[in-house]
Formats: sequence, structure tokens, C-alpha cells
Amino acid sequence: MKEGLIQLLINIYVDKEKYGKIIKNKGSGGNMKRVGLLAGVGILPVEFVKACHMENIEVVCIAVIPGVNPALKNLSDKYYEISAFKLDQVIRTCLDEKIDEVTMIGKVTKEWLFKNHVLPDWRTIKLLNRLRKANWKDDTITLAIVDELKKDNIEVVDQTKYLRPFMPGAQIFTKKKPTEENLQDIRLGFETAKAIGAMDLGQTVVVKNGAVMAVEAIEGTDACIKRGGTLARGNAVVVKVAKPLQDTRFDMPTVGLTTIYSMKEGGCSVLAIEAHCTLLAEREKVINEADRLGMVIVAVEQNNL
Repeated sequence: MKEGLIQLLINIYVDKEKYGKIIKNKGSGGNMKRVGLLAGVGILPVEFVKACHMENIEVVCIAVIPGVNPALKNLSDKYYEISAFKLDQVIRTCLDEKIDEVTMIGKVTKEWLFKNHVLPDWRTIKLLNRLRKANWKDDTITLAIVDELKKDNIEVVDQTKYLRPFMPGAQIFTKKKPTEENLQDIRLGFETAKAIGAMDLGQTVVVKNGAVMAVEAIEGTDACIKRGGTLARGNAVVVKVAKPLQDTRFDMPTVGLTTIYSMKEGGCSVLAIEAHCTLLAEREKVINEADRLGMVIVAVEQNNL
């Protein structure tokens, strides 16, 4: 038992290749403001870096999961690959880079967390042990990480601080408009999505003809859309909303081109997002592709449904 513990500590603190490494370093711009980006998968982390650069803000990116957008490596001012299970190295990297403000953008699914093959470091092990006494809900896990960062005076800031332009108000984006039947399904989907969001289960619901076909759980948005669309056998409505008590520091509802592709695969024809609360990435490409496929995309407000 003692030898096993010693080997565990050796693996955690000595094996630097597994622990995390710097991939690219552009160098510092002197007195420019710097922010940290804990990046998951998807296009939104790329949009975040571009938005920061428009404001002359340097970005130190830490990819915490495999499969992040490859463009991040060249766009970011500094780029690291450090597993989310190496929390101590993530924090020490932020401190070494003099980063006291980070944002968490991009998907890090619980499915990946449960399948993880990376040995967690000691700090992560202690955090996971505390979570065993609580629960494994999305918000619980992320808030525990936020609290751990706070111990070293690293603040996790609102995701919308730099991405407000990506959160559209109520409108119809596409040439095709929703029918009255679509609107009825959107109302049901909105109500159902808010209910599952209150339980911290997910943010997405698929509806057809007044029947809920699928609700998002651990599999994520895209799998939910494909599953619900397949069960509906075409022309289903996808609704994505913020949780009733959404923490804007993480897991803001997000849609993009992959959402449209998942809808196409599942046979869904309408996408409704919550206005002012949903991040829409690559807006022009999304709208053009939806128009090409004859889909409907709308942003709606709960009070005006």
C-alpha cells in the first residue's frame, strides 16, 4: 500500500509530459492586459480569443481536454495543453503567467470525465474526494473548480464579459418562419427545458406535435438532438435555453454549426434559442447553412411566447 502511494505521488509530481506542457509561446506584449482561457471543445474558445485581441487583450490558453479547436494554438498568445485532471498544474501555470482572471469556455462533458484515462494530480484527487460526499451534477463539479481557483486568487469571470455580441435578442434569423404548430412546440420545449435546467440535467429538449422526444442528459446537446430527431422521424423542434439560475461564469447555452449538422442528421427542422441568454457562434455560417437546408432558427423570450 505504501509503495503504491509513493508511485502515485511520483506519477503526479515528476512525470512532466503527463502533467502538462507549453506548446506555443508568442511572448508578452509588455503592459497589455492578459486573461486566461480554460478551453474545451468547440468554436467558441476561438471566438473568445478573437474578441479579446480586438480589445488588445492577450490570451493565455490552457486546453483542458483533448480535441479543442486546432486554431487555438496559433491564435493564442500562449498555449498549453494540461488535462483538467491536473488542476494543480493548471493553477500553477496561471500563477506563473501572472493570470488572475480566467474564463471557462468550450464543452467539457461529463462523459469525457467519466472515461478519463489521465491520472489526476493530488489536488484533483482531494477535490474529487470532496465531491463524492456531494453530487456529480454539472454545476457542482464546476463550482468546486471555481472555488479551488479562488483559493489562489484566480477569479473565474462571466463568460459574457467578452462575448456579449454573440448573444442575440429576440428575432427570426432565417428566411423560413415558424408555423403556429412550431410555436406551440417551442412553448412546450421552453417550459420543459427550464424544468430540466432547474434540476441541472441539461439545457436542450426535442419536441414534435406536442410530445417531448428527448431531453438532454449526460450525452450532451448534439447526441440529444440526433436521438430526439430520430425518434420524431423528421420535422422536430429543438429548444435550447439557459438554466433558471444560470451561472454566467460557465456552461452558457451555446449553438453553432455543429448544432445545425446534428439537426440535419436527426431530421430536425426548427431551432429555438433563448434570446439574450444563448451564445450563437459563427452566426453568418449558421444562418446560411440553415437557409440552405430549409430550417428555421429563432431567438425567443419566455415572456413573449
